[in-house]
Amino acid sequence: MLDQELRASLDAPWVLIVWNDPINLMNYVAHVFRSYFGYSREEAERLMLLVHHEGHAVVASGPREEIERHAQAMHDYGLQATIAKDAP
Repeated sequence: MLDQELRASLDAPWVLIVWNDPINLMNYVAHVFRSYFGYSREEAERLMLLVHHEGHAVVASGPREEIERHAQAMHDYGLQATIAKDAP
């Protein structure tokens, strides 16, 4: 039973949250979203504006391991990012 609960926890949707910071320029954040995630210019700018105005934005969702890789990539680009379980 515990194995099933652990597996369900790992397979549950997770989200990647990118946080606003005083260092990175808005154009750079949009560039990262376009180059790493392949978002269109419009979607990258929409997400960047959410980060800028709201303080954070969910930029990806999926299995935990995938989202952890995305978080590491964002850190490599110099962006602040965390992961969280997606709210039901």
